[in-house]
Amino acid sequence: MTTSTELARAVVGHLVENGVREIVLAPGSRNAPLAFAAFDAAEAGLVRLHTRIDERSAGFLALGLTKQRSSAAVICTSGTAVANLHPAMLEAVHAGVPLIAVTADRPARLRGTNANQTTDQVGIFGPLVHTVDVTGGTYPDPETRLGGPQAPVGAPVHLNVCLDDPLTPAERWRPELEVGATWASLAEPLGLTKIPHGPRTVVVAGDDSGRRARQLAERAGWPLFAEPSSGSRTGTHALRCYRLLLDGELGAQVERAVVFGHPTLSRPVSRLLARTDVEVWARPSGVWGALPVAADQEFAHLDVDESADTAWLDAWLSADRHVGRRLDALLAAEPRLTPYDVAGAVAGALPPGGLLVVGSSSPIRDLDLMVPRYEVGARRKVIANRGLSGIDGVVSTAVGAALVRDSARSLALLGDVTFLHDANGLVIGPDEPRPDLTLVVANDDGGSIFATLEQGAEEYADRFDRLFGTPHGVDLASLCAATRTPHLRVTSRVELEHALASPNGGIEVVEAVVGREDRRALDARIRALADAL
Repeated sequence: MTTSTELARAVVGHLVENGVREIVLAPGSRNAPLAFAAFDAAEAGLVRLHTRIDERSAGFLALGLTKQRSSAAVICTSGTAVANLHPAMLEAVHAGVPLIAVTADRPARLRGTNANQTTDQVGIFGPLVHTVDVTGGTYPDPETRLGGPQAPVGAPVHLNVCLDDPLTPAERWRPELEVGATWASLAEPLGLTKIPHGPRTVVVAGDDSGRRARQLAERAGWPLFAEPSSGSRTGTHALRCYRLLLDGELGAQVERAVVFGHPTLSRPVSRLLARTDVEVWARPSGVWGALPVAADQEFAHLDVDESADTAWLDAWLSADRHVGRRLDALLAAEPRLTPYDVAGAVAGALPPGGLLVVGSSSPIRDLDLMVPRYEVGARRKVIANRGLSGIDGVVSTAVGAALVRDSARSLALLGDVTFLHDANGLVIGPDEPRPDLTLVVANDDGGSIFATLEQGAEEYADRFDRLFGTPHGVDLASLCAATRTPHLRVTSRVELEHALASPNGGIEVVEAVVGREDRRALDARIRALADAL
C-alpha cells in the first residue's frame, strides 16, 4: 500500500515534471507529507518554496507568480483552508491563468462522517475547475499531463490528495526528476478572417488582449480603446480619453467595434457594444468565450488591408488631445491631491521594463484616464485581476508577480480598502523571498467608487457612508509598522513624485492621502469635458 509520504512525493514530482517552478505552502497538519516533499524539492533546486500563514493570501501569491508565466502550485491542509483558496481559483479560471491548487484531504473512508476537519472537498471549486481526487491507487500515470488526460490544457487544476497516518517521513527525499516545460498555454485557435474596411470602426482592447489589437488598429487606421492591462496601450492609435468621448458626437458615429480580450472598465464601452446600430466583431476569450452581448461576427485572427484614409482616426486623435489638455488643466487647478494625480504619478514613474500591478475598483479606472501611450517595445507590463475584478488578494498578487518578473521597477497601485483586504499579504517570514516592490495606496478612508455610482446620489446621502462609503479610520502607518514594512505618507503631488523617485528597496508602502468628499462632483466635471466638442 502506498504511504502518504510516497504519495506526496509522487504528487510533488508530478508537479515538477509538468513545469511547476514555484510552490506556495500554507502550513497545516494533514498536508505535512506534501510540505516535507516540497521542502526537499526546493533543497534540490527543482522549485522555489514560499510559505504563507493565510491560505487566501497564499492563493493570490501563487496567482501572481503564475500570471508572470512561472507555473505555481499552492498547497494547503484540509477543511476551511481549502475554501480560502476559492477566490484565487475563481479569478484564475475566469482570467485563464493555469493556477494549481493541491489540497490535503482526510482518508476517503472518513467522508460522510463527523471526523475532525473533514468535508467534501472534491469539486469544491465548482464545475469550472477540473478536480482529480488523488489516492494511492488513482493518481495519474507520470506520463500523463498534470490533472490527467481529462484536464483542459492551460486551465486551473485542483489536486485533492487523500493522506493517512503516518504524516511524517522516515528519511529525507533526494529527488532526481526531469524538469518539465513551464506554463502550458491555451491552444491558439486557428483560422484567419479578413475584415473589410467601410463602416466607421473602433478597436476595443480589454484585459490581456496582447499586441494584436494594437497591430490591427494601426494597420487599418482605426482608433484604439485600450484598457491599461490590455497589453495594447502603446503606439500611436491608443486614446487616453476614449470613455469621455464615447458619449459625445464621435461616439454616436461608431458603426463597428472589434473586441479583443476582456473589457470590463467602462460603462460607455458597454453601452457601445450593446447598441443595435453597432456591428460587433469579437475574439472569444475567457471561460465562457462570449461577450455579455451577442457578437455579430466571431474570429480567431483578423487581417485587414492597410488604409491611407486617416480622417476617422484623425478626428478621434484631435478630440483626444483636446480633452486630455482640458483634463490636465482641471486636475492642476484642484487644491488637493486627487486619485487621478496618484494614478498619473504612478504611470509616469513606470520605467521601460517596469511592472505595474493595479487594483480593481477606482484605481484601474483612474489609471485608464491617466496612463500615457507608452512606446512600443519598451516592455512595460501592466497587469490586474480582471477575471472577476475583485479587490481581494491584490497585495499578494503584486508580490508574486514582482518576484518572478525581471523588472526595472515594480509598482502597485491600489485603494485603501483593497490594501486592507489583503493586509495579510505583508506578513512574510524572515526567510522568505521578497521582491523590490512599491505599493502606492490611494487612501480616501473608504469606498469612494460608490460615490460615483447610482447609490452616491444626493437622495441616499443619509445612508451612504454606513452602507457604501464605509470609513474605517485605520492608521496605515501603524499597520505597516506591525509587519516592519517601510511606510511613507504623502499629501501633495510634489511629495508623491519625490517618494516614487526614491525607492528604498524591498517592499514599501507609499500612502497618498486623497479626499472623497467631492469625488462625485469631480467625476461629473471630468465627464463634462467632452461636452463642448
